[in-house]
Amino acid sequence: MTSDVTIPRRLRAVAIVGSLRADSYNQLLLDNVIRLSPDELEIRQFPRFAEIPLFNEDQARISTPDAVAELQAEVRAADALVIATPEYNYGVPGVLKNALDWISMPPGNSGLEGKPVALVGASPSILGTARAQSQLRQSFVSTQSHVVNTPEVFVTRAHTRFEDGVLIDPGATKLIGRLLDNLVMLARTVGATDQRSTERVGTR
Repeated sequence: MTSDVTIPRRLRAVAIVGSLRADSYNQLLLDNVIRLSPDELEIRQFPRFAEIPLFNEDQARISTPDAVAELQAEVRAADALVIATPEYNYGVPGVLKNALDWISMPPGNSGLEGKPVALVGASPSILGTARAQSQLRQSFVSTQSHVVNTPEVFVTRAHTRFEDGVLIDPGATKLIGRLLDNLVMLARTVGATDQRSTERVGTR
């Protein structure tokens, strides 16, 4: 007797870190997010983030820089986007906002529309990256992306939270696990909705 149980495919997320610093706490945080990801979710960091040039809309109308085109293609192909962000001067780091400005082009057809997004952040401050993440959520309203609402992951006093690259804060570790579980559920819901929409269009 054969089983009719369908095994869900493994989801894939592309990840970026909003810092270029060699010893970035947010790089450490993303490394731990990847380590803690459930079996049904594969997270791969985009390797050419530092090569993305300053956004220039005139340039965007002529051609897309190679690193930008590669990131856009990976975001389009991925089931989700994961971002680890620092907070500079109470806001989103320039390099991260710059990359998002590039991959949000063209508006309405960028690949960010409907894309599930998970945000995490680490900072030496006692507020973590609450302001930066709040601003990112506003930007993703513009791109019509679906940011996971809860839990919010703010790793505060980041200089005390890692040992040999491992996140040693059990509370943060638990929140990351819940965040990734919710990202998987959101991505599967969005994927199923998109599939039903495609099927309805195909039967017209």
